[in-house]
Amino acid sequence: MNRNDAERATARLLDVMDTLRRECPWDREQTFDTLRNNTIEETYELADAITDKNMEGIKEELGDLLLHVVFYSKLGDEVGAFDYTDVANGVCDKLIYRHPHVYGDIHADTPEEVKQNWEALKLRKKKRKSGTLGGVPVSLPAMVKAFRVGEKAAATGFDWERREDVWDKVREELKEVDVELRADDKERLTDEMGDLFFALINACRLYGVDPEAALERTNKKFIRRFNHMEQRAVERGVTLHDLTLDEMEGYWQEAKHLE
Repeated sequence: MNRNDAERATARLLDVMDTLRRECPWDREQTFDTLRNNTIEETYELADAITDKNMEGIKEELGDLLLHVVFYSKLGDEVGAFDYTDVANGVCDKLIYRHPHVYGDIHADTPEEVKQNWEALKLRKKKRKSGTLGGVPVSLPAMVKAFRVGEKAAATGFDWERREDVWDKVREELKEVDVELRADDKERLTDEMGDLFFALINACRLYGVDPEAALERTNKKFIRRFNHMEQRAVERGVTLHDLTLDEMEGYWQEAKHLE
């Protein structure tokens, strides 16, 4: 990356934002609140591009997110709260503070040690009354939130001594689900299903698997195979409702073999 080109591109984007905010009716009426949902949507579009390993898509979606950073910074500047310079300097100061093993005299030889230092420094800096888990955004999707909660708890040392031990917890929760299935208690079953999901997400964390990415890969695999099965039915001049379970299973296996 050419630093001069990057600086010129950033200056250009800031100029474009100033122009749009001044001259475009739609851009003029935007607020923090109106942009919020769009920002969430752009984040998911970036996540999709990353899952698909679509480099062109990743580049485009990163640009969209960068636009949102500049837009929010412009809004902050207009009310005298902060501007883009404050945002950029703020994150630089934060990164330097949270990387004492790079900028200071703290030693961290593994990613795990870096994470533990990171969480400890975050807690010390913000002095949260809500404690270690207070920094997990309330509006995060439940699966992402569960993963972050597990990470933050583990950074304090509250974790399994051996990652293999997590499977005992998974099996324990599965048994409790079975108990509630037999009892036919919907509320208790919901609780136990949640506990099972949480244990599985912790297993993903311990084994270095992103649960969101793993589930999305399965979603896409299921959709691909289901679409194949449906297409085969169309080729026969029927719908899926006309097929037997054995016939659907045959087309499903056919789709697997084609992958």
